[in-house]
Amino acid sequence: MSGRTPWTRDKLLVAFHLYCQIPFGKMHHRNPEIIKYAELIGKTPSSLAMKLSNIASLDPEITSNGRKGLIGASRADKSMWEEMQADWAKFAVEAQQAASVCGAVAVDGAASEEVADYTGENKTVLTAARIGQAFFRRSVLSAYNYRCCITGLSVPKLLVASHIVPWRVDAKNRLNPRNGLCLSVLHDKAFDVGMLTVAEDMTVQVSRQHLSQVDPFCQSALLAYHGKPIFLPEKFLPLAECLAYHREYVFEP
Repeated sequence: MSGRTPWTRDKLLVAFHLYCQIPFGKMHHRNPEIIKYAELIGKTPSSLAMKLSNIASLDPEITSNGRKGLIGASRADKSMWEEMQADWAKFAVEAQQAASVCGAVAVDGAASEEVADYTGENKTVLTAARIGQAFFRRSVLSAYNYRCCITGLSVPKLLVASHIVPWRVDAKNRLNPRNGLCLSVLHDKAFDVGMLTVAEDMTVQVSRQHLSQVDPFCQSALLAYHGKPIFLPEKFLPLAECLAYHREYVFEP
């Protein structure tokens, strides 16, 4: 195994896939997942960790907060970054295929938290959908370091990768992690039905229709967060246009 073996397209796909799926603070050569994937693609853990840092130097959310990573992104890195941003669905499937070729098992197989209707679709479409849903979930949750952006809850089984613009509305951004928020199961449902939203200043806004709720649990679990800032992700900051759509078409004023 050598860090000097060429970065083929398949190996780059695996590296970009890991970048999306691992919290920023765990992109180091001692991370067991990086060690495992480095061996699978014939790289050293240090080489793979360095590649993740190079990818981070292309991420505006990383660089805007002063986390420069390593300024060494190659032309191929920049090209794949643009390719990924242009078509998240295609990238998710190709990256998983590349990982499978290397001998890696599919990552987190959790189904999408939003039920999609695939009635009548063929096996290929269903497989791609499952891969995409798992990719979206782990990308969003890892961006928020596996904690609810409203409450800080950090129990993975109680967390949801919540679509900001609903799955059925925007096919282009279905798998874009920037169209996602990490929310608890409760707050995902409240967000989905329009009881709360995220304002331009990244604070939680609860619908006026529910601000007068006297139910003690509702007061502590929902109303207590009105006006408070969300925890921002380490990468994949929510798209302003997606949040604007939610405020306009989903939120109950």
